[in-house]
Amino acid sequence: MWVHSLSLTDFRSHRQVDLSLSPGVTTFVGLNGQGKTNLIEAIGYVSSLSSHRVASDAPLVRHGSDIAFIRCGVTSDDREITVDIAITPGRANKARVNQSPLPRIRDVLGLLRTVLFAPEDLSLVKGDPSERRRFLDDLLIQRSPRLAATRSDYERVLKQRNALLKSASVARRRAEDEMLRTLEVWDDQLATIGGQLVHERVCLVADLQPLAEHEYRMVAGANGSALALGYVSSLGGSSEEPPDKDSWRTRILDELVKRRSDELNRGLTLVGPHRDDLLLTLAEMPAKGYASHGEAWSIALALRLASYALLRADGVDPVLMLDDVFAELDAARRERLAERVSTAQQVLITAAVEADVPSALRGATFLVSSENVAPA
Repeated sequence: MWVHSLSLTDFRSHRQVDLSLSPGVTTFVGLNGQGKTNLIEAIGYVSSLSSHRVASDAPLVRHGSDIAFIRCGVTSDDREITVDIAITPGRANKARVNQSPLPRIRDVLGLLRTVLFAPEDLSLVKGDPSERRRFLDDLLIQRSPRLAATRSDYERVLKQRNALLKSASVARRRAEDEMLRTLEVWDDQLATIGGQLVHERVCLVADLQPLAEHEYRMVAGANGSALALGYVSSLGGSSEEPPDKDSWRTRILDELVKRRSDELNRGLTLVGPHRDDLLLTLAEMPAKGYASHGEAWSIALALRLASYALLRADGVDPVLMLDDVFAELDAARRERLAERVSTAQQVLITAAVEADVPSALRGATFLVSSENVAPA
């Protein structure tokens, strides 16, 4: 799988960009603030319908414009498709595939698979649990696009249940019985959808563990400490049991009953996958708080490379994107990373200084400025 063309209109800082791309390595070189990251951000948006840099769509539209357009041409299994996305903050975004409108924009998911490593990925190690949950869920959806509906349904149920808990905490004595009956309906939905989501995450972590450990040793060197992954559930106990989604559903329901009083007092759902975390340990110590800056970088990179290896093992060679990565790595890590990714079908790199990119990854180069993007 590879991206053969990219056109942007009023996306981020770019008024208009039209690029033809090829398999192999392509490097976008430009000073900071000139818009090179915007190019791979747009490709990532087509893949995930989200930005790795901001939580909302508003910053993606160029200042002074109301709408941004992305057109991305993808070659997969000798078949070419063109994906068009119109981003309109405050309104529903729209998408077309080969000029045909899609009924739901999430139907785009799965048409392009990418793995992006960027400076923001340090938050996978040092940030809040929400960053690690998003990492897991985004990878799940890359592997199984149908899970986008599962995540969306869970977020909807969680929002409704939280609203009911807040109302119940205010009017608990006045209408407790009626509200509790309604709450039980939302309990069942939360546990059913949440059980599926937890099950998928636990299986994903099990698949990622050996890959992440291998990739960390590759990036950090033979003397690197052992990296381990674990799933921490809000239910407590081992993440390896129970093994199926129905058992997770039962455990969530049981815990909701136990925590009912606390939830009513706080007006907040305290049980479910939205409270879980991905535990990263290095030499059996929590990476968050103990890993050095260099180790944290290596862990984050190992997670992305493990994601790439997992998608590749599923039969799809995703587009690999490295955003300003090499400037943060020492010479030895640069060479090891270059050797690791050189076999990818397509690698897209951004760099402020072309000399930061190892010679093994020299390929097509585009010079990026605030005015245009042109071949070197």
